[in-house]
Amino acid sequence: MEVVLLEDVKALGKKGQIVKVNDGYARNYILPKKLGVEANAKNLNDLKLQKAHADKMAAEQLAAAKELAARLESVKVTLAVKSGEGGKVFGSVSSKEIAAAVKEQCSLELDKKKIQIQEPIRTLGVHEVSVKLHRDVTAKLRVQVTEQ
Repeated sequence: MEVVLLEDVKALGKKGQIVKVNDGYARNYILPKKLGVEANAKNLNDLKLQKAHADKMAAEQLAAAKELAARLESVKVTLAVKSGEGGKVFGSVSSKEIAAAVKEQCSLELDKKKIQIQEPIRTLGVHEVSVKLHRDVTAKLRVQVTEQ
């Protein structure tokens, strides 16, 4: 019997795959646990429509991420922090502070978890920070750290 998997099944296949299994395995395990449905014309058509919808959503998310990346590349965010002698910052600038500054100055919502700081920012000046917006899109954000 051919079955369309609704979820990943270990040692059988991934979600959305069409697999051939024994009738008893399908009737007693896969179908009752809602891990898959029988591969008839209606279910195959539903699968095709779901894949088309998922592809469309992925393309829209990629386009939105590219647009946001272009906006982030063109802005410079300024942060005022307390500092000591020689331009050393007390503590360091965190991704949470950068996200708050972007929201305040540019009116853009940015998740602090997407901001990737390679080394802690502990000096005054302009620093480049990577922002991972999508699996394929990474933007560079310029952060200017000034004395308070």
